[in-house]
Amino acid sequence: MAASLVEDRLKACLAACLACITACEACAYKCTAQSSELADCTRACLDCAAVCTLCTTLMARGSQFASAVCELCAQVCAVCADECGQHDDPFCRECADACRQCAEACRASVAA
Repeated sequence: MAASLVEDRLKACLAACLACITACEACAYKCTAQSSELADCTRACLDCAAVCTLCTTLMARGSQFASAVCELCAQVCAVCADECGQHDDPFCRECADACRQCAEACRASVAA
């Protein structure tokens, strides 16, 4: 049996972070194209995608800072979910859902 490159307890968090990055980048792009009224949503999405990217990088390399960044990632995802959740656009709702799932997965990975 081959050794896993990533601890099993982190796999769900990695998958959730990657899904969140995709949703946030798509939401930010669509918000930017739609209206300047969605500037806060765009900023929240870009920040969230950046922190999720850092989180996945540190988890993948087994960094000693991965847990701390996972905690931060959960906080940033929660803020982004709240912001995106205020809008009726389907891409904002999808992003809010992905952010909530990522926040939950990050909290679970830190607690494990």
